[in-house]
Amino acid sequence: MNIRNVTILAVLLLHLPLLAQESQMVVPADIKPTSTLYVNNRAPLPANPFIKLPPAAVTPRGWVGEMLTRQKNGLSGQLGEISDWLDKKGNAWLEPGGSHGWEEVPYWLRGYANLAYILGDKAMTDETKFWIEGILRSSQADGFLGPVNENKDGRRELWANMLALQILQDYYEWCGDERVLPVLTAYYKWQLQYPDEKFLRDYWENSRGGDNLLSVIWLYNRTGDEFLLELAGKIHRCTANWMQESGLPNWHNVNVAECFREPAEWYLVSGDKAALKATYNDYWLIRRIYGQVPGGMFGSDENCRHGYIDPRQGTETCGFVEQMLSDEILMAQTGDLLWMENLEDVAFNDYPAALTEDMRALRYLTCPNQVQADSNNHRPGVDNGGPFFCMNPFSSRCCQHNHAMGWPYYAENLVLASADGGAALLIYGDCTAKVKVADGQDIVLDEQTHYPFSEDIKVSVSGLKKKQTVAFPLYLRIPTWTEGAHVTVNGQTIDHKPTAGLLRISRQWQNGDEVCLHFPMRLTKRVWALNKNSISVNYGPITMSLKIKERYDKKDSRKTAIGDSHWQASADPDKWPTYEIYADSPWNYALCDNLNGMKVELKAWPENNYPWSHDGTPLTVKARGARVEGWGQDATGLCQILPDADAPRGKTEDITLIPMGAARLRISAFPPMR
Repeated sequence: MNIRNVTILAVLLLHLPLLAQESQMVVPADIKPTSTLYVNNRAPLPANPFIKLPPAAVTPRGWVGEMLTRQKNGLSGQLGEISDWLDKKGNAWLEPGGSHGWEEVPYWLRGYANLAYILGDKAMTDETKFWIEGILRSSQADGFLGPVNENKDGRRELWANMLALQILQDYYEWCGDERVLPVLTAYYKWQLQYPDEKFLRDYWENSRGGDNLLSVIWLYNRTGDEFLLELAGKIHRCTANWMQESGLPNWHNVNVAECFREPAEWYLVSGDKAALKATYNDYWLIRRIYGQVPGGMFGSDENCRHGYIDPRQGTETCGFVEQMLSDEILMAQTGDLLWMENLEDVAFNDYPAALTEDMRALRYLTCPNQVQADSNNHRPGVDNGGPFFCMNPFSSRCCQHNHAMGWPYYAENLVLASADGGAALLIYGDCTAKVKVADGQDIVLDEQTHYPFSEDIKVSVSGLKKKQTVAFPLYLRIPTWTEGAHVTVNGQTIDHKPTAGLLRISRQWQNGDEVCLHFPMRLTKRVWALNKNSISVNYGPITMSLKIKERYDKKDSRKTAIGDSHWQASADPDKWPTYEIYADSPWNYALCDNLNGMKVELKAWPENNYPWSHDGTPLTVKARGARVEGWGQDATGLCQILPDADAPRGKTEDITLIPMGAARLRISAFPPMR
């Protein structure tokens, strides 16, 4: 596969005379690594075109900011009072030889810490530092870092430690604590001397060695220690093979979402273009087989299974946030629109509905077609035996902890630095960002928008001294789904021919300069041929779902949780209830796919900045549909697979569609009308 053909980039603009040679469409190769303002890949590694800013450089507002506030007041911010895995007494992340300590603490802490950094919350940053001090204290004389978990044959378990490495990286970028680099250096020296036959041999760490590899690259970029490149080679050869032509090492949904990027990371060290191509191959392979559904993900439940491809198959909440993180890493490394738009697809259409509106509970599995969210066992329809559909504050060891990183990392990627001393908006959201540009000049970019519910984005420049100007390039993504995008600088139109790509505006900027983007949105249709020609409808980047009346039944979380939930003894189940969600209106509709017969209705922006609810969404679509006779629920309450084309349809009637991310119960892949 030719990677340059994955998305539509390239060709120069036709310019207005006023802005001649200032604006053009570019490919990532056009972005030259001329700046040292932010740490990029050190030679001989190829430079990334874009670089993530330090934590807290971006301050989100609007709905993204609201998500962080709800997260702080919800499960992520309060999980320490519920999860027994976060109990500090006897915790192996705090005390050598502690009785409990695996992935749960670092899963939670990497999101909690970045949430604290962004919000500037003192109590949260103090809590973050408390745990990080424990991680730093765990460094031993031989360099080993973290709890010592050994298998029967004496092998060290290293998966959870990989998460701690990410935490230390973010912490260092936030405050520059000088202890971090020596601790990581010592740990990687320990890894290098650890025998290959014992290194990364357990299932999780073997699948996820790419996380360790990326952290080694991070340290090499800061110290230049040559042994780290040798270690990178060792990690790659000891990690599961994600470079297969027509298969994957395993089909666990979180592993796939997290580990498909490992070859692209190895490409940075090896320079082997086949490795970079392998990441693209992995991405498309699983979507060709199991991803014939809206929302940007794939139907795996716990593990993909042959024949289980219907949109009633789900994805773990862990899978959503890991896919988002992979997209964020890859969009900075490659500058490819594929990763930017998949990131938005998952963030807008899948992830919001995985949690309750107050973010105090979540479900393990969320499906494109899901008409009941209860505590029942839905196996074998889904590959999980237990109460994995209900909204439970703590009913698994992974998602309740790991989901914490989803929105903080998304917020931090709203504005990036470019390798040539500029700034980039590759995904869009209301925010301000402090960025160093040119030769080190500090500027502030103020982005105002209700995107993706609005076609308009305004970006203004400030932070300069009076009458001061500074020259730098500003990169803007023109989405593939829009037609007739319109861009102005201080009211002057920038003419551009391509319908999608990376737009670079290079000019002398001064306080008050404004860039206005208009991305026309329209209704579009996708046909999922492998799933009985089912159809989904998008408005811009938002996938629409049937509006189903949702009834919430409150349950005792202790009675609906799975066996390894491990609540703290002092946790109050009345304060943290579970909710089951049932449909109180018909849902078994086929959709009339005549887009001209649909009507988009836009409402006022919600005062609470939360658009992911039935009442709060500012976007609805009026459509026509007909109920499909015989399409119902199986014995477990699970939505039956899509009906055949000849299944009888009832009379045509009016139906309402809402954003998929606002629908906790949803039909987003519809049978077509005959």
